[in-house]
Amino acid sequence: MGTVTGTIAGTRMHMATDLDLLTLMQWVSPAYPVGSFAYSHGLERLVQTGTVASADDLQDWLCDVLDFGSGWSDTLFLVAAWRAGTGDEVLDIDARARAFAGPAERRMETGQQGAAFVRVTSQVWGGDEADMAYPVAVGRAARAAGLPVDLTAKMYLHAFVSNLVSAAQRLMPLGQTAAQALVHRMAPLCAARAEAALAADLSALSGTAFLAEIAAMQHETQEPRIFRT
Repeated sequence: MGTVTGTIAGTRMHMATDLDLLTLMQWVSPAYPVGSFAYSHGLERLVQTGTVASADDLQDWLCDVLDFGSGWSDTLFLVAAWRAGTGDEVLDIDARARAFAGPAERRMETGQQGAAFVRVTSQVWGGDEADMAYPVAVGRAARAAGLPVDLTAKMYLHAFVSNLVSAAQRLMPLGQTAAQALVHRMAPLCAARAEAALAADLSALSGTAFLAEIAAMQHETQEPRIFRT
């Protein structure tokens, strides 16, 4: 599928076809049944404590997550899984992805979304039915389907941000237009972090978004709450 156009960090790249684009749009759509609407990634706790109280606060938090937190690490895991394909190496990548999701709710989030993604994707497109952490499952499935890793990573991150902005709309005063303006402002960073992950490998793993991790831990006992994480 597609035409080879170059390499990034030893990874062959090709131009996306219309079918590639449509498949990835389906996979990252809110309608794809991975249950992403049920998870806030700790954001619910931050809104409850007043740490995130405005669109600017939300943007700052999203930038931190993409630069220093799970947005960055999960993209590295997605790219690594794509490069590993269906070999045994992907099992080690999955174990590392789960270990890197420190708080219990973060492990639940990535595990449950990954299992749901694998279940649906394997039944529709075929392939391995072994459960994987969500970014690992997406990377492995994209490689099996011949989808370009660069576009997969960018669309995955954009969907990640869009889902969190949607969650924020249910938690704080954030109108539809303001929410879409925020997603639009975040798009260049999504693309930039995906490009950085493509030029790196798992030796670049790091996680210093401590506020997001602490919020995820505190959310475990928060009552009342809307989201699972």
